Amino acid sequence: MTNNEFILIEEPNLPPEPIKYLVVDLNHPQLSNEWLRFISNCSSQNITIVDAEKLLEVYTGRVIIDRLNQNEPGILQPSCLYSKLKRLMDIVCVILISPFLIPILLATIVLIKLESKGPAIFTQKRVGYNGKEFKIYKLRSMYTDSEVCGAQFASLGDERVTPLGRIIRKLRIDELPQFLNIIKGDMSLIGPRPEQKTFVDQFKGEIPFYDYRHIVKPGISGWAQVNQGYASGIGETFIKIEYDLFYIKHFSLSLDFLIFLKTIKTIFTGFGAR
Repeated sequence: MTNNEFILIEEPNLPPEPIKYLVVDLNHPQLSNEWLRFISNCSSQNITIVDAEKLLEVYTGRVIIDRLNQNEPGILQPSCLYSKLKRLMDIVCVILISPFLIPILLATIVLIKLESKGPAIFTQKRVGYNGKEFKIYKLRSMYTDSEVCGAQFASLGDERVTPLGRIIRKLRIDELPQFLNIIKGDMSLIGPRPEQKTFVDQFKGEIPFYDYRHIVKPGISGWAQVNQGYASGIGETFIKIEYDLFYIKHFSLSLDFLIFLKTIKTIFTGFGAR
């Protein structure tokens, strides 16, 4: 439906201009019998009826939570067959890519040790598949003891981030140790980013359907990351979850490949880094 002009129809009558598509909010509570007859007549005249909700989903790349009712989450069930294929592809990709990335990882570890005190690699508990906690591995990009007061959102120009940390965050090098998480089966290359339990407990009470992001394995990169970037605060997280739900609903090889291509672009542009 690209390059099409939209005409607002306020009465159940066809406009003088010829139309190919009729976009309708099929879930509207005030859709009268008169409008239903009009929609049926349009369909019989070979006018394609398009659900406004699905069109909005395609244009935004998000499943709008406010329009998702309690009876619909079943449509978000990912393919079991593709999940198994995805696991195999993850292992093969890690094996093939590792020889090129290990030298970068080792060089970065040395630079981190030279820049500031503390371990170069640290572990942190995150919530993953089926809501189970696991230890995620990351290169340290902040000064030691930066979260002694508890988990916090990163902000632009965050003073806890070291100068080298800003670079490795922008290039996503700090995520390289998570290849070990992939081998262990905790994570996938592509999937929703795992959050700390503190944030998960908070968001579960504030964002409907939040737990549905845990029915697939978390990833190093994801649909939300390449479209939105880093989310700080409840408002941005709400949108991030809508991207995650879109990913789960359209869980497929083609979408994973698109995310892979967008991830490469993200690395070179530094989009969403904090």
